[in-house]
Amino acid sequence: MNNKKFVATLSATALALSVASCSLDPDYHRPAMPVSQSWQNGGGASNVAAYDWRQFYRQPGMQKVIGLALNNNRDLRIAALRVQEAQAQFRISRSALMPTIEAGASETSQRLPGGLYNTRDSGAVTYHQYEAGVGITSWEIDFFGRIRSLNERALQTYLATAAMEQATRITLISEIAAAYLSLATDKDKLKLAQQTAESQRASLKLVQYRVETGTDNDQARAQAELSVADAEADVQRFSRQLEEDINALTFLTGTAVPPDVIAEATLKKDYQFPDLRAGLPSDLLTRRPDIIAAEHNLKAANANIGAARAAFFPSISLTADAVTMAGSLGNLFEGGTATWSFIPSITIPIFTGGRNMANLDLAHLQKREEIAQYERSIQQAFREVADALAGKNTWHQEVAARSRSNAANERYYKLSQYRYQGGIDGYLNVLVAQRSNYQSEKDLLDARAGELNQNVTLYKVLGGGW
Repeated sequence: MNNKKFVATLSATALALSVASCSLDPDYHRPAMPVSQSWQNGGGASNVAAYDWRQFYRQPGMQKVIGLALNNNRDLRIAALRVQEAQAQFRISRSALMPTIEAGASETSQRLPGGLYNTRDSGAVTYHQYEAGVGITSWEIDFFGRIRSLNERALQTYLATAAMEQATRITLISEIAAAYLSLATDKDKLKLAQQTAESQRASLKLVQYRVETGTDNDQARAQAELSVADAEADVQRFSRQLEEDINALTFLTGTAVPPDVIAEATLKKDYQFPDLRAGLPSDLLTRRPDIIAAEHNLKAANANIGAARAAFFPSISLTADAVTMAGSLGNLFEGGTATWSFIPSITIPIFTGGRNMANLDLAHLQKREEIAQYERSIQQAFREVADALAGKNTWHQEVAARSRSNAANERYYKLSQYRYQGGIDGYLNVLVAQRSNYQSEKDLLDARAGELNQNVTLYKVLGGGW
């Protein structure tokens, strides 16, 4: 048998043995959903998949910072590297299914001095020996599917890691959007505080004039000074929060936020968020990457049981090689120079001190844990979507109510000013109206931010963006 035939025979044998191997993995059944089959609020077929993140986040400034984050965020880079690591681990595991075939060549030279028993007549002699060969080094034949189970576990771990990368991506996008809205909110609040402080300083000058002319008292002046101080304190507070918002965006994007993005950030922009429909809770099983990852982890635990079961059965290994030897390099591949060896071996577990049984028990416990984790992921997702749906209409209604309240406060403030300037009421009424109007404007900004953030949250919890 020449070397080519030898290798071909071994390859065919390897393939046949691989195909003939069985699997001891338990049959996989997806656990039942531990939640209701419908939402209390929301209906209609899900349309989340129709909106890529660029189609959902249409405001140019928000789009720009999200794009920067996807290119520069370090958490996303770490997640991508973990996916590559898991993929490499899977390739390593898969390689164990096939034999390792190695080829080698060597030369041995040996000089024997004259005067020895076999060289006394010939004198010093130099011997040369040349070898070339190919062979399989200790290949485990996977009769009982242990390696296949480990390979399946590695595959499912890789898929779970890939899904978690998508979950990280979705979370990052929503965090960027929320941070941008926080920036816009505090920027608008700062502008409001500055305008309020300026208006109240003008009111203070009027009060001081009236005190000097004897038409008002020191109490009114003290109240006006208090109002100015409060507004100026708010200016500093919102200035500080604005800087913190910029720092947060810089951290999330992984690079400096362009000045034009900061300059254009405001809640007065039309963000044009599409109207989202949740569909059925079961849609989350295919849309939420965290749920997908949890199921892959469950499948990995299921495969690990098969590997633990296979440890109770014999392990069969094969070592084989074919070598050609000659005294000169030119005769190395001539007929009659070949030699071969075929060494199958079997290892039967007789006594392991309970290790195999403990490993099997551990594998079953780990699967039960992954089932609980999977069910918890579904329950968490269900709650997040239910909360987001609950706020879908209420935020809109709150914004409408805050708008009416703000309009009424503006009228009340103007009337109180007219009455004070006409000498009908004291400055206390103006101060109360001022503070009420200022607070109502801040409340309206918070309500608008809440409504916009609700859209961001709903898009995230429905698994949008991947």
